[in-house]
Amino acid sequence: MRIEADHDLCIASGNCVMVSDALFDQDDDGVVVVRVDEVPDAEVEHAREAVRLCPASVLKLVD
Repeated sequence: MRIEADHDLCIASGNCVMVSDALFDQDDDGVVVVRVDEVPDAEVEHAREAVRLCPASVLKLVD
């Protein structure tokens, strides 16, 4: 499973980083940065939660 993010629509809320700083970071402008190519098994639930909590709906899980 991978995480895709639409950087152009990100509003820099940081919810994703609060859910999992192992999966997400923010650049100097606060825009989401996905830190992994593949979501580790131990982080799958965190990835799903981050997708649910993203206020701009810029995150997507792809199998």
